[in-house]
Amino acid sequence: MNTTTETSDKPINRMFAAGAHYGVAKARRHPSTKAGVFASKNKNDIVDLEYTEKQLDAAKEVAKALGQERKLLMFVGGKPESHKIVRDAAEALDAPYCVGRWIGGTLTNNTEIKKRVHLLKKLVSDRDSGALGKYTKFERLQIDRQIEKLQTMYEGLLPLEDKLPHALFVIDPRREAIAVEEAHRKHIPVIALANTDCDVSTIAYPILGNDSAVKSIKYFVDEIAEAYKEGLALPPAAPATPAKTA
Repeated sequence: MNTTTETSDKPINRMFAAGAHYGVAKARRHPSTKAGVFASKNKNDIVDLEYTEKQLDAAKEVAKALGQERKLLMFVGGKPESHKIVRDAAEALDAPYCVGRWIGGTLTNNTEIKKRVHLLKKLVSDRDSGALGKYTKFERLQIDRQIEKLQTMYEGLLPLEDKLPHALFVIDPRREAIAVEEAHRKHIPVIALANTDCDVSTIAYPILGNDSAVKSIKYFVDEIAEAYKEGLALPPAAPATPAKTA
């Protein structure tokens, strides 16, 4: 038996290897994260990964239940470090996502958002079917530019169709404060990877950890995505996901 391998495979060790324990400067710590701070070193917080592991387990159970209930989990990552990670994970699950700037009203003004998503679908369909052949070369160029702009803003919302997501998974709720606020207004629970400068009292299922390092972000995104995937692989269950809100 390779005990070294078994030890390194423990969640806490993998989180440590990903740098998940690095908090922000103690002076920037939000009081709501105090219970999850193990210590401070060189004026920076060190996250208690045993505390984080418990939070992650709870969040994974929620993600798994969402998958089994065939509910939509939306991934949100505006930080440049998270863009590719979030997009890849969401697209692999055919789940909605938002990378880059959150579009105000995505949840609270969904009627207008749906119009833009439907326009994107129609233009792409027309282009792929050859229906744009009736336009001049210049007009087709203008339409292609419009499609490109719409894809940049709305492509991640295509899986929503005419629905709202049932839950959000957010990287850095401090940065994504508008998305979190919109979710609260629509009574949509939020799972979030949050560093020690975030107000986790407003998050239904917080996961305290480094929300800036690529390795840390990837670890937690992969864990939540895998839990959701596990739920999708199970026989459909009747809706029972707790709609816990802050």
